[in-house]
Amino acid sequence: MRENRTETLVGAVVLAAALGFGIYAAQAAGFGSNAQGYDLTASFRSVEGITSGTDIRLAGVKIGQISDLTLNPDTFRADVTLSFAGGVAIPNDSAVAIASEGVLGGSFVEIVPGGSLDNFAPGEEIEDTQGAISLISLLLKFVTGDSDSQ
Repeated sequence: MRENRTETLVGAVVLAAALGFGIYAAQAAGFGSNAQGYDLTASFRSVEGITSGTDIRLAGVKIGQISDLTLNPDTFRADVTLSFAGGVAIPNDSAVAIASEGVLGGSFVEIVPGGSLDNFAPGEEIEDTQGAISLISLLLKFVTGDSDSQ
C-alpha cells in the first residue's frame, strides 16, 4: 500500500511538471497571450534573408514577428504582414528596414520610430521601407570601384 502511494505521488509530480512545461512552451510560442496584438503591412523591393517568423525589433527588443510574405504580381514587390505584440504603439511616421545581425548573422526587421504623436491603426501600411542590402552587391561595388549610389 505504501509503494502505491509513493508511485502515485511521483506520477502526479511528473504530470504536473509536464503540464507546466507545456504551458511555458505555449506562452513562449505566443499562444494564449493576454495582450491582444495587431498587424501592419509593408511593401519591400527585396526581403532577402527574412521568412515568416522572423523577429521584428525596436531598439534591439523583439516586439513582434513576420506572419506572412507574398509577392504582389502587380508591383513585383514583396508584401509583408508584420504582427506586433499588444501594448506596443508604433508612431505613424516610422520606417521599417531589413537589418543584419552582423556579417555572418541572420536578418531581422527593424522599426525606426518616427516622432509623430499619432500611431498606426491595425491594418495600416508602413510606407517608408528599406529592403535587404546584399553583401555580395556591396563587395562587387567595392572591388570594381563603382561609386554610383542607386
